[in-house]
Amino acid sequence: MPHKHKSKSWAALKQAGNECFKTGQYGDAAGLYSQAIKELERSGKKNTEDLSILYSNRAASYLKDGNCVECVKDCDTSLDLSPFNMKSLLRRAAAYEALERYRHAYIDYKTVLQIDCNVASAHDGTNRMTKALTEADGPSWREKLPPIPTVPLSVREKFAQKAAGDATQPKATQPKATQPKAMPQQNGIKQTGKPAPSDKDIKKAQALKEEGNSLVKKGEHKKAIEKYSQSLKHNPSEVTTYTNRALCYLSVKQYKDAVRDCTEALRMDGSNVKALYRRAQAHRELKDARACVDDLNSLLTVEPKNSAALKLLQEVQKKN
Repeated sequence: MPHKHKSKSWAALKQAGNECFKTGQYGDAAGLYSQAIKELERSGKKNTEDLSILYSNRAASYLKDGNCVECVKDCDTSLDLSPFNMKSLLRRAAAYEALERYRHAYIDYKTVLQIDCNVASAHDGTNRMTKALTEADGPSWREKLPPIPTVPLSVREKFAQKAAGDATQPKATQPKATQPKAMPQQNGIKQTGKPAPSDKDIKKAQALKEEGNSLVKKGEHKKAIEKYSQSLKHNPSEVTTYTNRALCYLSVKQYKDAVRDCTEALRMDGSNVKALYRRAQAHRELKDARACVDDLNSLLTVEPKNSAALKLLQEVQKKN
């Protein structure tokens, strides 16, 4: 049997596959990645990370060619070899979405956001899946979801360190196609360089948040704002602390601050009902009826029967 490709290492085949992919020759790229996988497996080197990348690259080629079933299979293999590989999760999510397997797509998008809450494509995907699942399964759609895997702290820390080290290679965080140009500061490397909060910080943040909650019950909103602000210094990725502080800002008539906190919460969880409702309230007070209506409409795609939102929408539309 002639060894035509013996002279070509798996790395050279991978490189050739990458070149084909860049020029839109996805079928040829998949073929080259397949040869690279064979070469790497034949070499006997148990290089799981390289093998995981090859399967993920071939998955991307299949996805571009519309072969979503094979894309899912390759992503499964890639993730078995290298759990929580973000590119594989995003590619599998896109394939699941195309196959109308919305629950699985939702879980992959949510898993990506645990690793890096700045990935715009995962926020957009989560929002699309939330709408699709609400339409398909009604308001209790979350009850039908399989469990969302918890990403270990060690994985999040490793990713944050890698992102900080890869600042010169912006492709590290997500596939190129998913990086919108409009918000580089939100979903590029800059913010992901922050180390994930330690368990100690998370506990401290939780204690401060609970102190804030107690103050809210007593009606002491200004003091509660201070506690929530301290809590966020320890753990800036806790969505409910932002929505709680936004409620306090509404109470003390600091409407622009309320908008800012709700926007931050929605950056992490695009379908957060409290954030959408409170931001709509703040927009109404700031006399921005259009923004208020937009937020209420977004909320009603998540919870179509939300009576508070329906009531506020009626009030705003009557005035205009």
